[in-house]
Amino acid sequence: MSRLSRLALPVLLLGVVTLCGCRDLVPHDTQSLLIPRFHKSEVFGFVAGLGTTFAALPDLLAMLKRRSTAGMNPRMALIMGVFQILWIYYGLLIASRPVILWNMIAVLINLSSVAAYNYLARVEKARQAKITVKFVSRGQG
Repeated sequence: MSRLSRLALPVLLLGVVTLCGCRDLVPHDTQSLLIPRFHKSEVFGFVAGLGTTFAALPDLLAMLKRRSTAGMNPRMALIMGVFQILWIYYGLLIASRPVILWNMIAVLINLSSVAAYNYLARVEKARQAKITVKFVSRGQG
């Protein structure tokens, strides 16, 4: 188990415990989240959220295209994903559809980056071990 994986679970559990301790902060008027009527501020919120939400997407796509973890820092994506979960909760508290929507998408992008990094790191490690075994066996033979 990698150091990053061991860090992810406690951080996630801490976030869940924190949210569970905030029962008095639960939104009581959830119907207002579903009304399709938009205010001018929500339109600006959706436009502003578009840029910040998809800012991590180029790194994820480049990593998948290269099939390499080079240049990727999974800690940043994990930290962003965890704090975006708190932004979703905040969006529920203030009944802001833009905050909720964009942060839900951003969580998926950032956690996908972490998952892709972990997968590609395992593949790279296995490939390196295979190359090392071939090199050593050729040298001894």
